[in-house]
Amino acid sequence: MRRYDKNGPIALTFNALFLIFILAPLFVVCWVSFTPEGFLSMPTTEFSLRWFVAILDHPEFISAFLFSVYLAFGSATVAVALAVPAALATARYRFPGRGMIMAFFMSPLMIPHVVLGVAFLSYLSSLGWAGTYIGLVACHVILIMPYALRLVLASVTGMDKAAEQAARSLGASRWTTFRRVTIPLIMPGVTGGWVLAFITSFDELTMTLFIASPSSTTLPVRMYQHITENVDPLIASVSAVIIFITMILMFVLDRIFGLDKLLVGK
Repeated sequence: MRRYDKNGPIALTFNALFLIFILAPLFVVCWVSFTPEGFLSMPTTEFSLRWFVAILDHPEFISAFLFSVYLAFGSATVAVALAVPAALATARYRFPGRGMIMAFFMSPLMIPHVVLGVAFLSYLSSLGWAGTYIGLVACHVILIMPYALRLVLASVTGMDKAAEQAARSLGASRWTTFRRVTIPLIMPGVTGGWVLAFITSFDELTMTLFIASPSSTTLPVRMYQHITENVDPLIASVSAVIIFITMILMFVLDRIFGLDKLLVGK
C-alpha cells in the first residue's frame, strides 16, 4: 500500500483547500462590510467605510458588545472556578455515582438550546431573575461548564502527582500545595478552558433569546433582532469588527503566552 507523506504536496493541497473552505465565509463577510451600497453586495470598483461609521450611529450595538464581554467574563470565571474542584474530584477519586455526576456535568451538551432557553425562562421567572445579570450568568455557567470541565479534566488527568507528594513531604499544607503546585501544573487547561468558555458564552444566541431583556441584550441577540427588521450591510460591518478584534487578541495572546501553550497545553 502506498503511503503519503503528511507534509507532501497532496496533504498540503488538502490542508490549503480545507482552510480556504473554513475562512471563505469570514472573507466574504469582511468584503461585504466595505460596500458603499445600502444593501448587501460585493464591492468591486469602490470601497467605503460607510457601514463602519454607521456603527457609531447605533450605540445599542456598542452597549450590547460591552454587556456581552461583561457577561462572558463573569460566566467563564465562575465556570472555571467550579470546573477545577469538579475535575480534581472526578479524576483522582473513585466513589459511587462518579459516572452519574460526570454525565450530569456534561448533560447541557446533549440538550437542545431551545429546550434550555424555555426551561431557564420558566425557572428564572418564578425566581424573579428573568433578564437580570445574575440570572444570565447562572444560565450561561450551566451551558459552558462542560467546555471548561473537559480541558481542566485533561490537564488534571495528565498531571504528575509526584510534585504534589514532594511538596506535602516537605511540610506544605494542602492549601499551599494546591496554590503553589497544583494550580501552576494545570494552568494550561484552566486558561484554555476559560478562553473556550468565554468564546462560547459570548457567541451564545439561541438560549439567550429566551432569557434576555431589553436592558440586558447581548450582541448576538441584538444582531439577530436587527437582521429580522433590516437588510443592510451594518451587520456585516459589526461582524468584521468582531473578526478584527479577535485577530488582534489572538496575535497578542500568541506573543505573550503562545497559543499552543494556551489552547493545547504544550
